[in-house]
Order: sequence, then structure tokens, then C-alpha cells
Amino acid sequence: MTAKATTSATFEQDVLQADGPVLVDFWAEWCGPCRMVSPVLDEIQSENADKITVLKLNVDENPDLAMKYQITSIPAMKVFHGGEVKSTIIGAKPKFALEQDLAEFLK
Repeated sequence: MTAKATTSATFEQDVLQADGPVLVDFWAEWCGPCRMVSPVLDEIQSENADKITVLKLNVDENPDLAMKYQITSIPAMKVFHGGEVKSTIIGAKPKFALEQDLAEFLK
């Protein structure tokens, strides 16, 4: 299962109004570490589809949201729940490290 994309147009509905936790992967086409972490996030999504939703947000195509959430380096992942940022993860990490960072949302 591949993570879906969200945009400025759909962000409020996809992320801020979502029922459960949503991990937003702030990424860009030219970012090597982003491409490395992408399949790991897809795995986490497919293994935990009932617990967390993983969405991708291209910072080049949606600079307003990148600025709003103060994305200064990518990959950056933020977990939103109830319309608020609950957790921030910066940088590409191996799967076990990401799962540890996300443990409270994967219960």
C-alpha cells in the first residue's frame, strides 16, 4: 500500500479533520533521503492501516504548508491527531527507529 498524497487543497480534510492519527511526510522529488524513507513509510502504512494514516506532502508544490509547519529540512514527518501536531520526526531513519518514534500511535 503506497501512501497517498495530500495538498494545500485537501490538507484540512485529509489531515486536520481525520479521525485517527495521520503521519504527514514532508518531502521533495530532489531529496535523496526522502526517497530512501518513502518505502519504509509505505510498509508502516500497510502494516498499521487500522492505526495510522500516512500521507505525503510535496514541499515544492505546497510551499504554504511547508512554511506554516516550519519545515526547514526534509524529510520531516509530523504526526497530527485531533488537528494538532503531536510528534515531529526529522531525517531518514531505519524502519525500527521510525516504529519506535511512532510507538504511541501504533498501539
